Order: sequence, then structure tokens, then C-alpha cells
Amino acid sequence: MSDNRLIELTDISMIWDRRPVLSDVNLSIERGDFMAITGPNGGGKTTLLRIILRLLKPTGGTVRYFGNDGCTEVSNLHIGYLPQKNMIDSRFPITVREVISLGLVSPRAGDAAQRLDDTARLVGLESHLNASLGSLSGGQMQRALLARAIISRPEVLVLDEPLSYVDKQFEHRIYDIVSQLARTTTIILVSHEMSTIASMANRHVIVDQTTRVCHSHNHFIHYDCCDSDHNHHSD
Repeated sequence: MSDNRLIELTDISMIWDRRPVLSDVNLSIERGDFMAITGPNGGGKTTLLRIILRLLKPTGGTVRYFGNDGCTEVSNLHIGYLPQKNMIDSRFPITVREVISLGLVSPRAGDAAQRLDDTARLVGLESHLNASLGSLSGGQMQRALLARAIISRPEVLVLDEPLSYVDKQFEHRIYDIVSQLARTTTIILVSHEMSTIASMANRHVIVDQTTRVCHSHNHFIHYDCCDSDHNHHSD
């Protein structure tokens, strides 16, 4: 068993209204992975993501988290999460500063203020910290949610359609941010298309009720794909 094992999904199934959304999903995520998840609309991408995050209990199967040794099961992991924008109520009376601060984990007062300023600057929102969430454009809101996800330097970063609503200029800034984070962070990215950001991944998971895992070689130029992840550690 790999010492780098971080998250393991075993025999996952999910049924909504008697309709199978996911079935027979077996997936291992290793520490340091950059995993891109794609697939058709309605194929189960976001459902799979919410199961990985333990925000949704599957109909069948288990989700397990592991500590640094890859063997000891732990109850939770430090995860930063960028949800889809349509899951956020922009009418909620909260400022950009407060949104980003929600991502802080047990902050020390001095360190928290500096980290908030640095993170806001990283996503280009330093001049919007006192603005209300509802006053932001779609792209600015996406930046605020990204800042919330990364401010505490999580060990796992989960990004659900991170390029939604952002303009081309900031899209390239996101490439830079994610590329830097990938050096020290396990990243799980959901994208409905084969974008530049997905091409940074070392593994690509195609979700359409079940999963097909591909191991990348030279950024999408060549893939080795298999129907299940049971043999991942032998590559």
C-alpha cells in the first residue's frame, strides 16, 4: 500500500430518485496528486466531488482519509474548497474581507491580518476588501471564493469549475496561482472541458456514472487510461 495515500473511495454508488448517478467508483488520491475531473453534464462530477468532501453521503461504499503515513485513517483533512458560483447566495450581507477570512483556520491575530492582505493581493481584490459580496461581478466573486479556499494553505485544494465567470486576464493569473500551489498541495479540479488548467494535472478522471482514470504524459499529449483505479499504484 502506498505511503502517499490520502483519500480512498471504495465501491461508491449514488442513487437519486431511483436513478443511478454513480456506480462502482473506486478511486485513490495520493498526496501530491493534481487530479482533473471531467465528463458530460449530468455524469456525476459534482456529486463525486461532494462525496470526496464528505458533504454528501453515498448510497453505498466508503470514503476514507489518511494521515501522513498513508496508512493511519483520520477523521478529517485540511481542505480548501472553491464551489461553483451558483452555490453561493450573493445577497448574503457579508464583505469580501469577511468572505476571505472564513477560510482561516485558528488564526493568530497578527498573522491572520497579513495573510488576508497577501491573499487578497494575490487574487487582485486588495481594493475591494470592504465591498459587499453582492456588489461584485461574477469574476470578482470567483476570485473572492478562491482566496477563501487558499488563505490557510490547505493540504488539499478542491476547485469546482474555477474558471467560471473570470476574464481572460485573470484566467492566466489562476494558472500561475494553481501551478505554484501544486508544488506543495494536493489538487482536485473539476472542469467541463479540457482547458489549460486541466492540462497541468498528472491524472485525469472521466466521470460518466462510473470513472475512468488516465495518467498523463507530457500534458495531455498521451494518456494511459483504465476503467478503475485499483491498479493506480503499479504505474
